[in-house]
Amino acid sequence: MIDAVERLLVRCRFPPAGGAAVCAVSGGADSLALLVLACAAGCDVTAVHVDHGLREGSGAEADLVAAAAERFGARFEARRADVSRGPNVEARARSARYRVLPPEVLTGHTADDQAETILLNLVRGAGLDGLRGMPVERRPLIAIRRSETHALCETLALQPFNDPTNQDRSLRRNRVRHELLPMLDAIAARDVVPIVARQAELLSDDAALLDALSEDIDPTDVKALQAAPLPLARRAIRTWLRCGSDDEHHPPDAATVERVLAVARGEAKASDVGGGRRVVRSRGRLTITP
Repeated sequence: MIDAVERLLVRCRFPPAGGAAVCAVSGGADSLALLVLACAAGCDVTAVHVDHGLREGSGAEADLVAAAAERFGARFEARRADVSRGPNVEARARSARYRVLPPEVLTGHTADDQAETILLNLVRGAGLDGLRGMPVERRPLIAIRRSETHALCETLALQPFNDPTNQDRSLRRNRVRHELLPMLDAIAARDVVPIVARQAELLSDDAALLDALSEDIDPTDVKALQAAPLPLARRAIRTWLRCGSDDEHHPPDAATVERVLAVARGEAKASDVGGGRRVVRSRGRLTITP
């Protein structure tokens, strides 16, 4: 049992022993493994369970997490997140969940989650920022496989909660998980998850370099934008538009960035940039106005 934990722990990225670790624990295998490994790493662990109120009997999931937290020496907190009405219940539940979790929360995303996210971003046309995948910060299990979290729970006689929505093929992520990735494995004659995850690491380094280079460009200065290499100008604009928007976690799309570049080049006087905002050019400067 100890060996099973230690083999996984050396590939995890937890805070130093004694440091605080607030873990989002839904009761699934990944999040239970997060709880177990955080405690094994010597962290001061608080397991937080968020109830979205979307399923009957969801209180039993909180009881499962509370029992696991007590067993492994962690504190437990239960929180409620009300999900707004509208399409894309996954996105709305995720937004509601993060509203009630602290910014420093650790999540149980695995390498399999990373590969799924990258492939989803690819078909969305998310560009380099999407292909870098999820940031590794606050995701200690990002180098661990989903199969390994399930095996750990089995070894420790933990009974994870199986979310029935994970089998719903009407959800795009589930189709990537259950259909696309197995097909790619068959075509490549190998497990493609490590390959996709490795590409994300490399592209993340490239994106970080472009981020650093673009910091020297003033996105409100028309002449600076015109003189800058196009990839850096685009990135400076994207960062500028992202700040102060209603959704700072998702960058503006490519079409919006290109419209702002057209304003900078004098091809248009103003452009809508979403969120009830527009960019206006005046005296060689760009400003964001309602």
